[in-house]
Amino acid sequence: MNQITTGLRLLVAVPCLNEAATIRSLVEDIPRAIPGLAQVDVLVVDDGSVDETASQARAGGATVLSHGINRGVGTAFQSAVTHAVVNRYDFMVNIDGDRQFNPLDIPKLLEPVLAGRADMVTASRFVDSTFTPDMPRVKLVGNHLMSYLVSRLVGQRFKDVSCGFRCYSRESLLRLNLHGAFTYTQETFLDFCAKNLRIVEVPIGVVYFPDRVSRVAGSIVKYAASTAKIIFRGYRDYHPLRFFWGISAFFFVPGLALGVLFFWHYFTTGKFSGYLFAGFGSAFLITMALVFLVLGIVTDMLDRVRSNQDRILYLLKKNGQGIN
Repeated sequence: MNQITTGLRLLVAVPCLNEAATIRSLVEDIPRAIPGLAQVDVLVVDDGSVDETASQARAGGATVLSHGINRGVGTAFQSAVTHAVVNRYDFMVNIDGDRQFNPLDIPKLLEPVLAGRADMVTASRFVDSTFTPDMPRVKLVGNHLMSYLVSRLVGQRFKDVSCGFRCYSRESLLRLNLHGAFTYTQETFLDFCAKNLRIVEVPIGVVYFPDRVSRVAGSIVKYAASTAKIIFRGYRDYHPLRFFWGISAFFFVPGLALGVLFFWHYFTTGKFSGYLFAGFGSAFLITMALVFLVLGIVTDMLDRVRSNQDRILYLLKKNGQGIN
């Protein structure tokens, strides 16, 4: 890593819930001396733990921000981002508190951002097959499907969109605007890609604990439903015209087919009887298509308002205003 600048500061943020068994050793193993950086600080966001997570984190040398109640890893991550922006850190790394990831790999994630080649770097468990963990097939397939879905939505190919070990530049933190409380991982891709920020995947090894129950994905069904809702809302907000016109096309195509069938029957027989269902069905579906067509135009205009609000929020953050 090239030491081309001085005075740069890194915040290592650890959003966690009930990680008293591992959090102190994790905090202690985070490297405090990294080439190219003048300062490395550790922030543990205690998201309503009922064990000794907070005290163990402090004993390891971390600053602790406690939510008091469990508000979700997405909210915990947003608290870390706010802390990094308010305290004017140049970079932020977030890492899980369960030691699935090795904190000594932090410089690997930092290097592309520090060198100016990326705005966000995410550890990837699947970009290199030698790093793929031995996880249950249902989770492996679920991760691949989620990555495929997000990649299709953003128009770029990513192998791992659910990993909780990432590095961000200050510019990306200033531009980041998330809303999901349940998680943040997939929504971050939607937000950054919509704003043309550069995302790089770096292969990183992960330790998989077969007996561990995930604090976020304890239930596969709940995780899939919650993340699907976040992705749905994000895609709707960032690409409203494509979203609503896609729904419009879904109604228009069968409506047109039924309309053609209805009028074909009339012109060949001179009668409406027998095919009235096609006429009514066509009228209903085409009406719905028109509704979503207009809704797409309206929300596309509102998207310009959202984009302007994002710019205003970015400038307020950059100038140190508007953040509590």
